Amino acid sequence: MARRNRLDDFTRGRMIGKLEEGRTVTSVAAEFGINKSVVSRAWKAFQTTGKAVRKVGRDRPRTTSAGDDPYIVLQAKRGRQQSASAIAQQLCTAMGRQVLWFTVARRLHKGGLFARRPERCLPLKVGHRRYRLQWCREHKNWTTDQWSRVLFTDESRFSTRSDSQRVLIWGEIGTRFYPSNIKERYRNGGPGVLVWAGIILNGRTELHVSDRRSVTGDRYFEEVLLPHVRLFRGAI
Repeated sequence: MARRNRLDDFTRGRMIGKLEEGRTVTSVAAEFGINKSVVSRAWKAFQTTGKAVRKVGRDRPRTTSAGDDPYIVLQAKRGRQQSASAIAQQLCTAMGRQVLWFTVARRLHKGGLFARRPERCLPLKVGHRRYRLQWCREHKNWTTDQWSRVLFTDESRFSTRSDSQRVLIWGEIGTRFYPSNIKERYRNGGPGVLVWAGIILNGRTELHVSDRRSVTGDRYFEEVLLPHVRLFRGAI
């Protein structure tokens, strides 16, 4: 379908002038290269109102004011897991007028907030943070030769069961790993696999994958440390 272009006031006035001279609608439409219905509507509007200038329509009134928009963004930042419908209900209670959820969503998008899935991490207690900071201070002046004799290992558990916890939060672009956008989780239940690996300055270990549901200290020592770390240490 062809897009309808709005006539400017100057062209509309020229068309009305030619019609007042006695020209037909068909000839005027052919001269300006537009549809006859456009010329006919402009002529009828002139005969009704007596004006060739098209009346400028008013925009749809805003449901929220300029002062309400920062309040909407502030409410989303205070409770990032709130839905747009919940924020709209709060505004309806506070202002006494109905605000639709997609209006709230548009105001949040304009304020730089978008629905995102939060990142997850293990919760760290005060003692954990203190020990990590102490370790960093003790090793901040180590040389490259000292770090070359250190093997860094890590393991990650991947669940083979789908995660249906589709909880979204309101977050700004570029703030993915901010504390306010991270959800703490203690464990990942259900079936899964454990993946372990280690890296050193000039090398790395083989990737170890275990499909056992739980790994005790003894099993970790026998299945991971002995066959991988000890042999890797002897190789370097």
